[in-house]
Amino acid sequence: MPVVQQKPVTPSGRFYFKNKVELSDKRPEKSLTKGVHRKKGRNAYGRITSRRRGGGHKRLYRQIDFRRQRLDEAATVIAFEYDPNRTAHLALLEYSDGEKAYILAPADLNVGDTVLSSNDKIDFEPGNCLPLNMLPMGTKVHCVEMLPGAGAVIARSAGSEVRLVSIDGGQASLKMPSGEIRLVKENCRATIGSVGNASHQKSTIGKAGRNRWKGRRPRVRGVAMNPVDHPMGGGEGRTSGGGHPSSPWGQLSKGFPTRKKSKPSNSQILVRRNGRRLK
Repeated sequence: MPVVQQKPVTPSGRFYFKNKVELSDKRPEKSLTKGVHRKKGRNAYGRITSRRRGGGHKRLYRQIDFRRQRLDEAATVIAFEYDPNRTAHLALLEYSDGEKAYILAPADLNVGDTVLSSNDKIDFEPGNCLPLNMLPMGTKVHCVEMLPGAGAVIARSAGSEVRLVSIDGGQASLKMPSGEIRLVKENCRATIGSVGNASHQKSTIGKAGRNRWKGRRPRVRGVAMNPVDHPMGGGEGRTSGGGHPSSPWGQLSKGFPTRKKSKPSNSQILVRRNGRRLK
């Protein structure tokens, strides 16, 4: 999908680039949407735990079928829609009995195509969903489960894909978009192809107000603060900090591992994203 720039009718339009995609202008499917409470960075006690969030446009949450449990029932793609809650676009499916469902729109899928979810060998077409042990080595997949039947959690953002490296001893090795190689059960399900809207990263916001529409508030640099407010603040004139980059509470922000060593899924990682082997 190409990135286009429209004729600027405002000053901010000179810097605004967007994806040229053919999306439906219909309202989202009412039976597949629901309202959600916007936390605005607050926890259960009402305290801000994630800063610089709040405001923004109202959003309806689209309920997406990440499990694909209707096996051996063909569904037809009837529309592609925008989703304000994620970077990927959605494909609206309709089954033969009239039931509709949303899935993440894969690349190279068109309106009128049919997709299928099965546990048997079927055509390797974008949008079809199969267990990993039914796929040939080297297949590009997305929406991969980490636990069988739990629903897809891996490779769901725009343009992302995972490559099936090998299957051995009931475990499938997957090469993640970051370069990390991890193991999942061979009967975990995955969708063939890569997620669409790959040119999402090339688009620009054009103006600061667009971030406010997304619920992102302005961010003040630590070096611009006073010493009482930030470890990197203060100094005579303009400085670049003087110490290691850190958070207001002293947590190092560069080169410091934040993943817990006791995390259960650590045992499933063969190669880290930095290339270091763990086994």
